[in-house]
Amino acid sequence: MQKPDFSRRHFIQAPVAALGGSALLPAQSPNDTVRVAIIGVGNRGSYLLRHMSRVPGVKVVAVCDINPETLRRVAGDTYEAYEEYRKLLERKDIDAVVIATPVDTHRAISLAALDLGKHVYCEKPMALTPEDCKVVATAAAHAKGIFQAGFQLRHDPNRAAAMRFVQQGGIGRVLFLQGYRHTGDLPRQTLWYFDRSRSGDNIVEQACHILDLMVWAAGTHPLRAFGSGGINLYKDIPPGRTTMDNYSVIYEFPNDVRLCFSHIYFDPPGFSGIKERVYGSLGAVDLPTATFFELGNKAQKKLEAPDAGQDSTYQSLAAFIENARGRKQPLNNAESARISTLTAMMGRKSIYERRVVTWEEVNG
Repeated sequence: MQKPDFSRRHFIQAPVAALGGSALLPAQSPNDTVRVAIIGVGNRGSYLLRHMSRVPGVKVVAVCDINPETLRRVAGDTYEAYEEYRKLLERKDIDAVVIATPVDTHRAISLAALDLGKHVYCEKPMALTPEDCKVVATAAAHAKGIFQAGFQLRHDPNRAAAMRFVQQGGIGRVLFLQGYRHTGDLPRQTLWYFDRSRSGDNIVEQACHILDLMVWAAGTHPLRAFGSGGINLYKDIPPGRTTMDNYSVIYEFPNDVRLCFSHIYFDPPGFSGIKERVYGSLGAVDLPTATFFELGNKAQKKLEAPDAGQDSTYQSLAAFIENARGRKQPLNNAESARISTLTAMMGRKSIYERRVVTWEEVNG
């Protein structure tokens, strides 16, 4: 049997339409019900729970959270409730787990679930440090179950159509990348968001979504990064805050391609928003709207996007179940998630140390 391709380029450049690559293990019957548990049912976890419950052929059987009040509210009389994830993972009738806990717990829970043969959907980012990312990616490569990361924007119909257009040469040679996430501040009641020792800071915990798309568009990891940032408005808001409220990073990729990325948390409503754009020798494409703008004239083309309007989180979870059934390599798999998470960490290191940081420094 041919050895599966675990190379970096295989993972980054997996076909958009496939929502996964070649099968890794023999497929199970598509008629079997996949029994799923959700670990972490706060704001994001509850959202994932609602969408996972809609996926055909899925039965959510258990939920887990360390907050008893949250657990009681979400579990009700519908799901079996656990305060300790290890107890939940001991159940042999659970096929797959969705992890939506703070970033500093991703490594431990993912490793425990993979070790027990579960299929794992872990929210982004992969882990808190480059070393932990490597450990999880290595475990995923040798696990019985599949690992899929919560980089769900890869499954957004418009972004998938735009990326397919880029990869098919529609914009010509990729020349430049632009992204920014300009919003209001994160929910103040979720305190771990503002503790960079738990979240990895905003560039890792939040911006990794857009950076993942840019890495996907470039087709490889960046070579170096230089950034600057800090806390200009929300000093000690909430009390003890250590995460930035603004920063900018320039990434350099092979072939003289650059990404300019900025992230602001004091953007007035309706002023800037979120942008993801890829520029090429024939024109540029706006990823969220799947619109191509031709270079040199005012022509615009709305790209065909099957399932346009469908929620990217639902699409990603549905792909996870499909991948779990067929033991397929996910589009947002462990190695692509590792590279995108390291890209964010590369920018963070540059900001903190006020210097140019190379890929080798985070990929050691």
